[in-house]
Amino acid sequence: MHEELALANREHSLSGVDLRLGYHGVTVVHGAAIGLRRGVVTALVGPNGSGKSTLLRALARLHPIEAGMVHLADGATAGSLPAREFARRVTLLAQSRPVPSGVTVRDVVGYGRHPYRGRWRADDPNGPAAVTRAMDVTGVAAMADRPVDELSGGELQRVWLATCLAQETPVLLLDEPTTFLDLRYQVEILDLVRDLADDHDVAVGVVLHDLNQAAAVADEVVLLHNGRVRATGTPAAVFTADALSETYGIRIEVTADPVSGVVTTRPVGRHLARTPI
Repeated sequence: MHEELALANREHSLSGVDLRLGYHGVTVVHGAAIGLRRGVVTALVGPNGSGKSTLLRALARLHPIEAGMVHLADGATAGSLPAREFARRVTLLAQSRPVPSGVTVRDVVGYGRHPYRGRWRADDPNGPAAVTRAMDVTGVAAMADRPVDELSGGELQRVWLATCLAQETPVLLLDEPTTFLDLRYQVEILDLVRDLADDHDVAVGVVLHDLNQAAAVADEVVLLHNGRVRATGTPAAVFTADALSETYGIRIEVTADPVSGVVTTRPVGRHLARTPI
């Protein structure tokens, strides 16, 4: 209860109100509301096609809004800001990005400084320090001079995250950042996400497919189903067996650690339901 009150008392850094979103005249998100707060990790979860990524992209101004509004902390609406000003407040790590050839890690991380640069890099006196900080935080400083097309998938994902951090925005949006990564890099990315909220006071909104990852990393989760927000709250409050089973159309068992309170989910298929011999 105290945890939920603490979340509610934090000011929204970015919020969507009554958002309706669609593609080619077909509405896929209906009246969605979401709020991201500094120092808080908010995970968007739900089945494929539930509207998670579409909602995240709308918050980043990358998907047109049919109805509703996106607000920032100072009361400004997202659509009222020039592109460069908005990019100083909100950044998005998309699911996939093209990998440039022959470009070093340092240069790629430097791309994140685009909202602060004019025609010449000298217009951004804080840029080198911001790039160095971003590489340090994400653990890629040792590979600063390596070409990015020589990196592994996990290393490259950390470089793209460093690029977002170099942008120095109070809001960071991540669309399925652990997809296609092996277990080690999944854990490293989620640890970084937690560090950004806890140590750098960033408001993080992240789309995740893995419910257990969401329960472990997020302070708050938004559960979507058929384009509607079914529930918002702490993982312990939202991740109930009934709600998840109905949302995903499969039996899902939920347990909570008696000490930490962290919930764990377990989908039960026909074979997983067998009694061990």
